[in-house]
Amino acid sequence: MRRDNLAAVRAKRGLTQEQAAESIGISTVYLRKLESGYVKPGRRAMVLIEQYYGVSMRELFPDIFLPINDNEIIKKEA
Repeated sequence: MRRDNLAAVRAKRGLTQEQAAESIGISTVYLRKLESGYVKPGRRAMVLIEQYYGVSMRELFPDIFLPINDNEIIKKEA
């Protein structure tokens, strides 16, 4: 699932992936994969990105916070 909100916030600020990644402190490749939905971010990355853009991680990574994901985690732990 593409994370269009994440890409849109970056584009709205007129930043390239390279510029944003450098400012956040992550690699350009990692940011590209996050925006495309190819990888899920770790907690640290979500916090860094949330702080950098000033937008909640729930808004930037809506797929991570879907209720179905909570159910999957609960089932795995049971």
